[in-house]
Amino acid sequence: MLTILSYALAFVVAIGVLVAIHEFGHYWVARRLGIKVLRFSIGFGRPLWKRTAGADAVEYVVAAIPLGGYVKLLDEREGHVPAADLARAFNRQPVWKRIAVLLAGPGFNFLFAIFAYWILLVAGIPSLKPVVGTVEPETIAAAAGLRANDLIVTVDDEDVATREAALLAILQDMIDDGTVRLTVVGADGAARNAVLEIGERRAALTEPGALMPGLGFEFWLPHLPAVVGRVVEDGPAARAGLEAGDEIVAVNGEPVGNFRDLVALVQPRMNREIVLDVRRGETVVQLPVRVEEHTVDGRSIGRIGVEPAPGPAIPEEMRSLQKYGPVDGVGRAVARTWDMSALTVTMLWRIVTGEVSAKNISGPINIAEYAGFSARQGGLVFLNFLAIVSISLGVLNLLPIPILDGGQIVYQVAELVKGSPLSERAQIWGQQVGIALLLILMSFAFYNDIARLLG
Repeated sequence: MLTILSYALAFVVAIGVLVAIHEFGHYWVARRLGIKVLRFSIGFGRPLWKRTAGADAVEYVVAAIPLGGYVKLLDEREGHVPAADLARAFNRQPVWKRIAVLLAGPGFNFLFAIFAYWILLVAGIPSLKPVVGTVEPETIAAAAGLRANDLIVTVDDEDVATREAALLAILQDMIDDGTVRLTVVGADGAARNAVLEIGERRAALTEPGALMPGLGFEFWLPHLPAVVGRVVEDGPAARAGLEAGDEIVAVNGEPVGNFRDLVALVQPRMNREIVLDVRRGETVVQLPVRVEEHTVDGRSIGRIGVEPAPGPAIPEEMRSLQKYGPVDGVGRAVARTWDMSALTVTMLWRIVTGEVSAKNISGPINIAEYAGFSARQGGLVFLNFLAIVSISLGVLNLLPIPILDGGQIVYQVAELVKGSPLSERAQIWGQQVGIALLLILMSFAFYNDIARLLG
């Protein structure tokens, strides 16, 4: 229950911050262009807090439903406007001013992402180098000639210094044409090319959690023996009699070489009883344990309630630190925001064309889980999460759907071309289509969230 509450709180904070930034963009530009603002609301529904301030008596509101917000501008289409204020009504403004106000919301989301990435890059983002660990036989990676301890240095001729950068580049290259071109440096120091031929499997490999298993390799991680460091109080392992210092050597007769092997054998066996071979001192005992079901990152997994003993330190040659000065960090932050925005647009388009799995569309449940998980990892991790969601919010609002900023911009451009506003009937029809499209999108996102929860 505490975990659920913490995730919900992190979600509300994340949405509140990003919606406030988005709506502040509309508000700030409208005020600067002389357009009268009537209300600035974070959330919908019944006001929890309300204040009127300024010469224009702008109403500032925090409402009960924290899933959005809005800025209400003076507009003749929404009610009577006094003659003295007609020049400040939104509908009376030149088209370029209206478009500027509409662009400001998504624009501020992108600016926030740049600012967040700048903080992260100046503070320093610790990571690991993209070194190949295990390569499964008869897989795409094995066919490409990847080997353990290969260092991936470029993906599609783009340098990659971290495994996160390598993963994003592999994903981008894969969805482009189904082929991923790598340059790797082997353990012998020799560079060579490796080509991952995905072909028609690319849609399946874009499903959440499917990329690395589908390619058939994992990145290097230090050896972590399957020795119990801590037993979760009143968990399945504690009830079965496991103790700190026990070494788990087999699960249902299958050998366990390290803690990752243990995780891989336990996770799929939710709500089932397993038998652990446990080495305790000089003897090996068998302990039956019932695996509990947990939801992590939107999917159901099995857990028995043990944590590993501290493993060996990660060698310095495996570490990678992305850290830049305040000036250089600006350019890097802009480039990262651009790359993430381009990837988001590409993914959305490929979902429409069927080349990327629609399971990547996440709803509020999954976003809340990621918000809570990142918040528990620390402020910088949560900031990185906010940057990613802010980019997604900016891109989403630029889609040409009438109820969104992008759709409203299309209306303004149509008016500019036509020489007069679209008819009221056309605008109402567009709004209805927009609402229908958003309802379909939201329903699909909720379906994906529930499907993940149900495993």
